Amino acid sequence: MASSAPIFYDDVQRYIEFAILLFALVIETVAFVHCLIQRGAAFQALGTLPKGAWAAIIGVCLVMTWAGRDALGIFGLIGIAASLIYLLDVRPGLKDIADGKGFW
Repeated sequence: MASSAPIFYDDVQRYIEFAILLFALVIETVAFVHCLIQRGAAFQALGTLPKGAWAAIIGVCLVMTWAGRDALGIFGLIGIAASLIYLLDVRPGLKDIADGKGFW
């Protein structure tokens, strides 16, 4: 049974890595575009990293993930983490500031 597993294993591994790569590229692209269209003053009001820092972190990781085609590399994992932090923590704060609701 173990002798027939490598053929199937390689295909499954390739599909899973491709799915993770697509997930990483989509998440990083969405976070990067959202960061670019926000006002810089909102980041200061929120008390987080400046807009340029978020754009640089996510943008460099996006380019490195795309160029290397490796979402499981160091830049891919950092890009996924930074993008998720941006989308799940910073984005709701920016939305509250833009709506005028404040931080509460």
